[in-house]
Amino acid sequence: MSMNVSSGGSDEPMCDVNTTPLIDVMLVLLVMLIVTLPVQNHATKLDMPIPTTTPPQPSERIVIEIDSDGLVVWNGVPVTGGVPELDQLFAREENKDPLPEIHLRPARRVKYDFVANVLASAQRHNMTKLGFANVSEFAD
Repeated sequence: MSMNVSSGGSDEPMCDVNTTPLIDVMLVLLVMLIVTLPVQNHATKLDMPIPTTTPPQPSERIVIEIDSDGLVVWNGVPVTGGVPELDQLFAREENKDPLPEIHLRPARRVKYDFVANVLASAQRHNMTKLGFANVSEFAD
């Protein structure tokens, strides 16, 4: 509320605008806007798999080590036939269900060409569970 206290008998008109009703209307409109806004849900819809009672079968592990000279060792057995013998080993494993896990361990100083040949052979035979194992030694 506004009040003009003047000392004197001036006959000037009062020029103050009473803003209290304007503020009241603005606050009512603001409350109405807040109440009518829809509630925002920050949820993401996920299509989860159907739960089964049978546990998944553990898959076989195949450890492939690559020496710094390019010698490939398949589960402790050296592969001396090169890429053709490696292809035969992968062909024997590709029809298993579930697919075996391939743990690849290249030596620290091996040329990338040898590693790429093993990876290409695994890709040709649809091996999808492949990973590099024990690579913490390369952190230097």
